[in-house]
Amino acid sequence: MKHFIVTFLVLLITIGTTNGQNKLTFQLFRNDGKTADYDIMIQDLIVSDMVFFGEYHNNPISHWMQLEMSKSFFKLKGRKLFFGAEMFESGNQLVLNEYLKGYYADDKMTAEITQLWSNYQTDYRPLVDFAKENNLRFIATNIPRRYASMINKMGISALKNLSPEALALIGPDLDKYFDPTAKAYAEMANNMGGHVPQNILNIQTAQASKDATMAYFSLKNFYRGDFLFHFEGSYHSNYQQGIIWWINKIQPGLKIKSITTVMQSVWNKMTDDEKTTIANYIIVVPDNLTQAKG
Repeated sequence: MKHFIVTFLVLLITIGTTNGQNKLTFQLFRNDGKTADYDIMIQDLIVSDMVFFGEYHNNPISHWMQLEMSKSFFKLKGRKLFFGAEMFESGNQLVLNEYLKGYYADDKMTAEITQLWSNYQTDYRPLVDFAKENNLRFIATNIPRRYASMINKMGISALKNLSPEALALIGPDLDKYFDPTAKAYAEMANNMGGHVPQNILNIQTAQASKDATMAYFSLKNFYRGDFLFHFEGSYHSNYQQGIIWWINKIQPGLKIKSITTVMQSVWNKMTDDEKTTIANYIIVVPDNLTQAKG
């Protein structure tokens, strides 16, 4: 598999060569700006407790790399490897577990747990099936959207209206640690310029409810010696924010690393400090790369 990965990477990098010009399908960098070697990256990441992969949801390179990295991690960690993902809500864990155990076919599960992810079959099912084939755990970490929507409308007080059964599906640390001045949430307001809505605190809290819940279920299912490989939109883990920020608040001391996806045009505009701090490894992809159907 190692030789396959290396060969495929070379093909991707050199594909489209015409008139002496190389059109790069993607580039892999370390956070010091130097080109990263895939095998060395895997060896670096595998000594972590958790690795968070920040994707562009519709980017095929992100999804291809996730599966290849999963195979590489499995070779080194075996059944200590487990997965978590933003794409699956905590209330769907039972159905996901039953599918992983082979109780029923994919078509009996898909409609129930992937309502808003029309690219499930091409981009996320391969990861779930890899877990199924190798008897690995796959954790549905995200807050159910209906509860995030309630918080967006009513603020954190919405939690007081929920039953114990509902609250069990939401990270319990939201009220304790939420900080609207944290980088990830402060930037939500800053990016709106002079058009910050009156309910901005609710919007920030709803975003935080996703991060806090994904952090909570990542930790709840982590045992000493485990290796979590988690998939999320890049904004949920860039700059050690989002999920990673919450994990460090709830249970500090874990060794956490990240990989992110960045468009070439964005990468070109980033400062050296931004490139150094956004993630441990960065996949830079062309702006005009064909997008998956999302």
